[in-house]
Amino acid sequence: MITEIGRFLRKLRIDEGEILLNMAEKLEVTVSFLSAVENGKKRMPSSWNTKICNLYNLSNEQMEEFTKAIAHTEETIEMNLSNSGLKNKELAVSFARKFPDLNDEQTEQIKKILQGGKMKK
Repeated sequence: MITEIGRFLRKLRIDEGEILLNMAEKLEVTVSFLSAVENGKKRMPSSWNTKICNLYNLSNEQMEEFTKAIAHTEETIEMNLSNSGLKNKELAVSFARKFPDLNDEQTEQIKKILQGGKMKK
């Protein structure tokens, strides 16, 4: 079954006039792997988040669509904290623990902060 991320990748590829082979070469994977990601049989590597934005010079609108597609598709998120300071590690762990209990207003406040805005008091 095709996922939201699969739809996004396929649309991007078609809009760019590329076949699976072209996009696979840019992403340095096999055609079969890219096809499996598009069809929801394989999980999209997290390294593609930045790589696709850079390779295809995504507009703000496309980046928002891409982010939403990832959010709709992913069931788990992995974070590499090896190069993070202690405070950031503590924040990540605290966030993971509290995440299920966040209400809509808190979620929007955090999202705004992450997008460069200021938190409401």
